[in-house]
Amino acid sequence: MPLTVSPDAFEVVTDPAAAMPTAAADRPVRSDALDTLGATPNYLAASGFDGSAGSTALMAGIAGTADDTMPIAVGLGAEGLTAADVRTAAANLWRAASKVDSLTSALAAVAADDLGADVALSAVAEGMLLASYGFNEHKGDPPDDDALDRIVLAVPDGTDTAAALARAAAVAGGIALARDLVNQPAGALTASGLADAAVEAIESASAATDPAAGTASVEVWDRERLASERCGGLLGVNAGSTEPPALIRMRWQPTATPRATVHLVGKGITFDTGGLNLKSFEGMEWMKIDMGGAAAVIGAMSAIVRLAPDIAVTGICCCTDNQPGPTATKPGDVLRIRNGKTVEVLNTDAEGRLVLADGLSLAVEEEPDLVVDLATLTGACMVALGDKYAGLMGNDPAAIERAQAAAHAAGERLWHLPLPPEYREQLDSPIADLRNIGKNRYGGTLHAGLFLSEFVGETPWVHFDIAGPVRTDADAGELAKGASGFGVRTLVELICGW
Repeated sequence: MPLTVSPDAFEVVTDPAAAMPTAAADRPVRSDALDTLGATPNYLAASGFDGSAGSTALMAGIAGTADDTMPIAVGLGAEGLTAADVRTAAANLWRAASKVDSLTSALAAVAADDLGADVALSAVAEGMLLASYGFNEHKGDPPDDDALDRIVLAVPDGTDTAAALARAAAVAGGIALARDLVNQPAGALTASGLADAAVEAIESASAATDPAAGTASVEVWDRERLASERCGGLLGVNAGSTEPPALIRMRWQPTATPRATVHLVGKGITFDTGGLNLKSFEGMEWMKIDMGGAAAVIGAMSAIVRLAPDIAVTGICCCTDNQPGPTATKPGDVLRIRNGKTVEVLNTDAEGRLVLADGLSLAVEEEPDLVVDLATLTGACMVALGDKYAGLMGNDPAAIERAQAAAHAAGERLWHLPLPPEYREQLDSPIADLRNIGKNRYGGTLHAGLFLSEFVGETPWVHFDIAGPVRTDADAGELAKGASGFGVRTLVELICGW
């Protein structure tokens, strides 16, 4: 995973002065205490530094600074500091200091008053790790690795340093893995390749986990197994492809009696042409990202195994590409899903819900306490919410509230959308149990959510439509241009904060 900063680069001290920085040192400051920086108002105005959360400025030549040290002011805002604010501040601090040899930061020590020492340290380390991410695998001349060689983090006495850094490394590693998978070109990442990546990730995470805490396993269903398991939705979407499909099932089983059982289901369309309902050039350009839900589930499962919670977790990824081959599913064809329901396929470009139908049907058979699915499902969700919010739907108020709380703690944006029963007739079909699209162009995201709800019964379930925030167009804070890894942190928070 291309995190250019290793978790091993962090040194943790309780006295930052004893660390003797040789290059850069930060000065965290509230926006209402800028006079403590020792800089004139004109200097701060010229640098554009106002102390807002996440802002940074080089403080060259400020009185009281050692000749071999460059101070960097880091804004913390006025009040109400959150873990997301600290991750952003740490990420921007890393960007400001990434060309020097070493950095000493008191950010975690200062943020501990608001967040607690362990959370603050984890947030600082995670923000720096993620800011160091870069995907250069396919560049002929990759940029030089200019990462810091040494990062010293000051913390209060009593901080559980090992646990905080382990959590940061697990979560950042899971997010980086999800970014890697989504950033890969479709020609380099088929359904089989996605399955191989999941196997490698779970085996690596399992090897790093105390065997006494629990066990992790992963299995992959091939085309023959999918047929015997009655996964007609996934097979129907795959019908036009020369690449075989795969259903990935990853499990974490704690040794202790689990307090809850949760299933995570991800859409894994490795490239979506639209099938016979072929997309336009503009619509197809970014369709390598259409496995972002599966990537988030794989990344989250790798982190969950490393963190070893006392919750039993199963991750299911339904993987294939969607191609317009001569054997492709045709508009008007009928597919039979694993739970026995039949679907009239009236638009082959509404394929994600077909593969998820099989995954959801499989998940609820084990009667878990909660099912969560993630999918880059509808462009309509982006029309409604833009590219920074994911749509949230579900069939259980308590499950929806739990998902919202986890996303808030994780610093990821979800917006609750309804599942209006009066829209259900939009999915009525004269020849099958339901159709895969609504009868008009309005409310497409809600129609998709209602379709998915047909495959979960009474099991508590929430759906994240992550079509918007799955990628970003620019470096910003902990985000790097390209895949964002959205959803990983929320899933980890949902499980580990149960």
